[in-house]
Amino acid sequence: MTNRSSRPWYLAPYYIWILLFVIAPIALVVYFSFLDLAGDFTLENYANFFSSTYFRMTLSSFWYAFLITFISVLIAYPTAYWLTKTKHKQLWLLLIIIPSWINLLLKAYAFIGIFGLYGPANQLIQFFGAGPLQILFTDFSFVFVAVYIFIPFMVLPIFNSLDKINPALIDASRDLGASQWTTFRRVIFPLAINGVKSGVQAVFIPALSLFVITRLIAGNKVITLGTAIEQQFLVTQNWGMGSTIAVFLILFMIIIMLLTGPKEKGGALNGKAK
Repeated sequence: MTNRSSRPWYLAPYYIWILLFVIAPIALVVYFSFLDLAGDFTLENYANFFSSTYFRMTLSSFWYAFLITFISVLIAYPTAYWLTKTKHKQLWLLLIIIPSWINLLLKAYAFIGIFGLYGPANQLIQFFGAGPLQILFTDFSFVFVAVYIFIPFMVLPIFNSLDKINPALIDASRDLGASQWTTFRRVIFPLAINGVKSGVQAVFIPALSLFVITRLIAGNKVITLGTAIEQQFLVTQNWGMGSTIAVFLILFMIIIMLLTGPKEKGGALNGKAK
């Protein structure tokens, strides 16, 4: 039996990691947010964040993150539900996850070629008699590529939740005369809601801070909080303003995590009565 007094030593690497790579970076970001270009203490950065420019940028970031998340849910939920009904569901799930192993930059450059004026997408459009279209550097291309990248992170948690539902509950619902829609609405969806919430966290939060895709796929037509932070740090060299935007981005992420936190429900396949 392990001595209780020795257990904190096993947690030492964890606490050191959290201190060095979570708490310390956040503390530095907060510290720099109170500095101006000359390195003096100021609250002007926070006042500037509430200006109309940054307010519109924040709304734009939330709108694109919501759109990406919403489309991802619409695609991922029926896909995950279909996977639970297939014979080789683990194989199909693996095929969906494999694209997430590819480097993000490689995928972005691949879509630059696909959506280019002479790429396969425009060649297909020309095959149907239409002229070449400017697909790249548009809102459509940005949302399309972002959804493609985030789809595996939405499918996986939803699949896990759906796969754990006790089939006896679904059979009981149908035996009681419930339609397929009623069974889905009153049984399946409530029991799988935690998977949807986890998927929303995995997609919405990183979608708020996208900057690589916005630069390569959308050009300068889509400006989010992530691109604003990059511009403040690398272009204008205003670390104070960049840190201030990062502080609010962290707060937004914390609020989203609190709102979408999972709550345990009964009905899992391996659930036990208490």
